[in-house]
Amino acid sequence: MTRVETRRYALVLSVLAFLFLVRVLGQALVAFFGVRWLPAMPEWYSGLLPYRLLLPTQLAILLIQAKVSTDLFRGHGPMTVQRPRVGRALRWFSVVYFAAMVLRYVLTMAWLAVYLYALGRYTGRADAPPRR
Repeated sequence: MTRVETRRYALVLSVLAFLFLVRVLGQALVAFFGVRWLPAMPEWYSGLLPYRLLLPTQLAILLIQAKVSTDLFRGHGPMTVQRPRVGRALRWFSVVYFAAMVLRYVLTMAWLAVYLYALGRYTGRADAPPRR
């Protein structure tokens, strides 16, 4: 892989890491400072992992992302070594992770849809007593 291609990957990965950083910062602002102009905590946080464990995990991910980007921009370091088996494993993991996130989103939105359907069914019943 050429130096230009490596730097292109570094740039893309850095932008994605920055977007993740912005998300982590937004979540922390809501969690610790009650910032109201950002979405409420349930919009950021699934609750699968207690936030006291989630935040350090996110910070560790950000450190790893910073190391990857730095190595790729410099063109040397442990993260520049190409490992086909690791690459395949990461791609498979990304597909599984993406599918899980889509499923989680669909299920979350489905609960709202089911709620609205049930409410519509109740309020739209033909045998409902007449309004007074």
